[in-house]
Amino acid sequence: MRIGIIGGAGYTAGELLRLLVNHPAAEIVFVHSASNAGNAVCDVHGGLTGETDLRFAAEYDLRAIDLLFLCSAHGESRKFLEANEIPAGLRIVDLAQDFRDESCGFVYGLPELNRERLRGAQRVANPGCFATAIQLALLPLASRGLLRHEVHVTAVTGSTGAGVKPSATTHFSWRTDNLSVYKAFTHQHLLEIGRTLGAMQGGDAPQINFVPMRGDFARGILASVYTDCDLTQEEALALYRDYYADAAFTFVSERPIDLKQVVNTNKALVQPAKYGNKLHIVSVVDNLLKGASGQAVQNMNLMFGLDEREGLHLKASAF
Repeated sequence: MRIGIIGGAGYTAGELLRLLVNHPAAEIVFVHSASNAGNAVCDVHGGLTGETDLRFAAEYDLRAIDLLFLCSAHGESRKFLEANEIPAGLRIVDLAQDFRDESCGFVYGLPELNRERLRGAQRVANPGCFATAIQLALLPLASRGLLRHEVHVTAVTGSTGAGVKPSATTHFSWRTDNLSVYKAFTHQHLLEIGRTLGAMQGGDAPQINFVPMRGDFARGILASVYTDCDLTQEEALALYRDYYADAAFTFVSERPIDLKQVVNTNKALVQPAKYGNKLHIVSVVDNLLKGASGQAVQNMNLMFGLDEREGLHLKASAF
């Protein structure tokens, strides 16, 4: 597969390159970055030193590739498609939020939800990182119409979730040994979560009270989710295990889970537990992998008829 990348200087593009340079079926044709044109890719993505001699391209030829990854900021993907003639047959994976509403022929790229639709798809909209973690906590319940009450979510993310460009809230001296709330009840990922759960329950989406938090670590998302539910502990475990029985990367645990089990992998772990009338689900993902670039490669594999796990055999750094 001949691959091009637009917006190659950010964290998601860096992770994407780290995966693709070792993917047995991928050939990277160009990595475009207007601000870094001519520079060596490994000078920006230091982890790739010794892995590739690619340089950022100032120009690109969409006819020379089979698949295009869009890794620019939110809003730029739609502008790119409007400004460029897209060759017939060119497949696209967008890592921004522009087409997560499935407009312009895009399929929402959450494999645990849309695996069959993603097989052979031409255009895929990669889910958001918080949206991935929260939806994986709730999909089994929605599949049975069991989200009948408000859902409460507190989720904490690493600093890479804010992007590569430095800001006041990503600066090391502010972030370290610190914790803060942002976009309480208004986070943009609520839109795609609501669309998914509403569609699964026949248009009846639950109220989701979501409080995101900034953590003092670089990678990962831990979501703590709870809602009223009549299932017993055994019934909840059975439901979750059945729903994710064929999932390539999502696993159900009876034991407490933590971020180190998934960081640096494309895995998601979910742990449902019953407390009185509340079902509490903990969900953990790496925001740059299962929450972004790893899921994008998983979607690429599905689009081209490959094993979902190809190029994604990664082990967590548990200590």
